[in-house]
Amino acid sequence: MMEEQLLDYEERMEKTLNNLLEEYSTIRAGRANPHLLDKLRVDYYGVPTPIQQVGNVSVPEARMIVIQPWDSSLIKAIEKAILASDLGLNPSNDGKVIRLVFPELTEERRRDLSKDIKKKAEGAKVAVRNIRRDAMDDFKRAKKDSEITEDDQKILEKEIQKTTDDYCMKIDREMEKKTKEIMTV
Repeated sequence: MMEEQLLDYEERMEKTLNNLLEEYSTIRAGRANPHLLDKLRVDYYGVPTPIQQVGNVSVPEARMIVIQPWDSSLIKAIEKAILASDLGLNPSNDGKVIRLVFPELTEERRRDLSKDIKKKAEGAKVAVRNIRRDAMDDFKRAKKDSEITEDDQKILEKEIQKTTDDYCMKIDREMEKKTKEIMTV
């Protein structure tokens, strides 16, 4: 029974890591990445729809994304969604496709993004530690209710600590990887 709980806690830590990676994918590093548009929604006949579902998104050059809507009447709606987002990009269109050109990042902007990356990583670590705390509380409660022995409690606490340390290391690795990507000119 407790092994199932350990797996549940590990699953929650994995979700925290995946959430961090998803957030990192939306941070632009001066290079075009179609995942930057993942959170954007376009009003498609009254339904907020992801841009990837209303057109073809491609990266023909390192610093350009081209969006080719299947319905050309959506060009204005797509441009509106991009301008309303926090991407800081100005879309240009020729009536058929929308081009997003990514400017080179300044040194100051790179440092700001690097701080943001570290802040997000720290938030993820706090979430992982909160999961560990929940686990420890559950183990103490189970011991108090005589569901597990004191030895079992110690083993489980050691196990959850090891898992917590593993996930904190994974978060640090991802943070370093993303920081390196941002700081590379």
